This record gives sequence, structure tokens and C-alpha cells, in this order.
Amino acid sequence: MSWYHYNDYESVAQRRAKAQKKVEKLRNAGEQIEPIAPFTTRGIAKTFWGKAWCRHLEQFSDYENRLPRGRSYVRNGSVCHLGIEPEKVHAMVSGSSMYELTIHMDELCPEKWSTIKNECRGKIGSLIDLLQGKFPSEIMQIVTHPLNGLFPHPKEIRFNCNCPDWADMCKHVAAAMYGIAVRLDTQPELLFKLRGVNHEELISVDTAVADLTSGSRSRRRRTLGSDAIGDVFGIDLDQELSAAAEEIPSPTPPPVRPTFKPTAKSVRALRDHLGLSRAEFALELGVSAPSVAKWETTCGRLNLQTRSHQKLSELHQKTYSA
Repeated sequence: MSWYHYNDYESVAQRRAKAQKKVEKLRNAGEQIEPIAPFTTRGIAKTFWGKAWCRHLEQFSDYENRLPRGRSYVRNGSVCHLGIEPEKVHAMVSGSSMYELTIHMDELCPEKWSTIKNECRGKIGSLIDLLQGKFPSEIMQIVTHPLNGLFPHPKEIRFNCNCPDWADMCKHVAAAMYGIAVRLDTQPELLFKLRGVNHEELISVDTAVADLTSGSRSRRRRTLGSDAIGDVFGIDLDQELSAAAEEIPSPTPPPVRPTFKPTAKSVRALRDHLGLSRAEFALELGVSAPSVAKWETTCGRLNLQTRSHQKLSELHQKTYSA
């Protein structure tokens, strides 16, 4: 007689189906669930921020034994929920059971953040360029520096998973760590949120003033620089511009109703405006949640079916005409 007992084998699909039932139960109870859809691409991430996060993780020898299993978990859709808050990640990962875990990250050191801002001052033209990674290589080296950049070091990360694995980084935590890279592909601003800093502080006021005061070769009239304006009127232009911006309200422009363009950015903006999760948005359009996830991560113009394009256009018109 054998004293050993082995649980019946469950395939990944069976585990995922079981986990999905629990997720739906939580969602019906009012919980906000943000799953990571399964995918088959070779790399975990596609964009600059996501790839940079993965490279940073994989350089630490402490993680090298656990990360490969985490990659397979995030690829096959086992990360049923991953929410990012300031200095904290909460996730639910499906394995032999549904496991819950938290990842705590220390706030970015104020001195380090101050150094990053000073080194980036005047070199980043807009928030859009920053979040899309469209800036000089010297800026990339600053924000992704292995010691002095934005990414956390192992000593700044603490894990807590309710699985029976004794390792500091279990495979469920590893899956969540890679899940962060997937999130950064579409929402790179979450990295700044995770480290407790405001990414808008990287856009220097000096850049905005320079745009207002510098002349263009195509202009016939000469323009005065900010220092010259200060000398003429006897004022500190930076302070006066700041005070004027606070005291004099800007005129409210008439509402503009943008036309719908089938791009990832337009789909994401419409969904965010409606305050819907991907699953809820998909239900509204009569498509699957993975389809919405694919739309929001595809570069360039989307090749939509006629029905989907019509549904999105109608929802867009209804939303912005209200």
C-alpha cells in the first residue's frame, strides 16, 4: 500500500478556466480586476520602457533561477490581476491554486530624483516624447542607469506571496515582476508612480519659456530673449510668468469633438474616458478582452473589421457628443 498521494494533473488551460471563475466571482462582487491577457510573442515587452525593465531584472543573479518560470506564467495568462499603486503592486497569479501577492518598492531616494531632474533639465521637449522614449540616448542612459536611474535594486524590493514556496522570489512573484513590464508597454507613467515620483517634474519650466521667447528663422520679426525682456521691463520673467499663470485664468476654448481614428492611442483614450476595464469595454463592443488588449498595444493604424470599426466610431461619437 502506498503512503504517497499525488494530485491529479491539471493542464494550464484547466487551471486558467478555474482561475477565471474565481476572477469573475470577484468582479461580480465589485472588485476591480486587471488581468494580463495571454500572448505568444517571443519577448515579454515591445516598447523601450518595458524592455528596459526586463533587462534590469535579468541582470541580478539573485533572480536568475526564478525568472524563467515567471516568463512562462505571464505568457500563458496566469497573471489574473496586476494592479500598480504608489510603491506597491498587488497581483493574483493562478497556479495549483489562486495565489495573492504584494510587491513593495521603496520610494525613489529624493537626492537621486533631484539629480535625475537636474541632468534632464531642458533636454526633454514634452511628456509625450518622454513616455514614448523619444529622446536622446544621453537621457535614456540617465533614467535607466543601473545604479542611479529609476529602476529599483533588489534591496529596495520586498515580496510577500501566500504560496508554499520557501524561496524569496517564487515563480508567482516572478510572473508579477514581468507583468509590470507588460503594463509599462502601454502605461509607462506607472514606473514613476511605482517609485513615488511625478514624471511631469522632468519637463523643465525653462523649456516652456524658451519656446515662447526664442525666434524662428522663418519669422520676419525679431523676438527678445527672456533675459532681455527682463532688462527692458525691470522684472524677473520667470516669476512674473508664474504669477500671471496663477492669477489670470486662461480663456476656456470651445469644446472640440475629435473624430475617431483607429489607433491604439484612440482606443485607449476612449476606454479611459468611459472608465471601463478592458473586459467591460470589450462587452460594450461585442468583442473579446484579448482583442481590446491587442488593439491597445498595436503600433500604427489598426486593421479593424468593419463591424468593430463601426461600433467604435458610434461609441466615440456618443461619448463626445454627450
